[in-house]
Amino acid sequence: MKGYWVIFGSAVADPEAQQEYGRLWTPIAERYGAKIKTLSPDAKLEVKADGRVLVVEFPSYADAKACYEDPAYAEAKSFALRAASRELIILEGDLS
Repeated sequence: MKGYWVIFGSAVADPEAQQEYGRLWTPIAERYGAKIKTLSPDAKLEVKADGRVLVVEFPSYADAKACYEDPAYAEAKSFALRAASRELIILEGDLS
């Protein structure tokens, strides 16, 4: 089964940190086969007004966990956490 990161984040407070996260994230995403899924605006039912919701799909749950635990992602994550506050959960299933 596929794996997913579901990320609930605040509005970006540090655009430069967000840009650096994106730069570091790109090769990591390619290595783990991660794809950002676009959510319908109707999916945001009970999220703070300035909140962002992002879903990242991986080929497997194991890939989703391994990516999160990858030392390269730890570096990237430090920029994500500077850019905005967020919560991230990892799920297994098939949202297709």
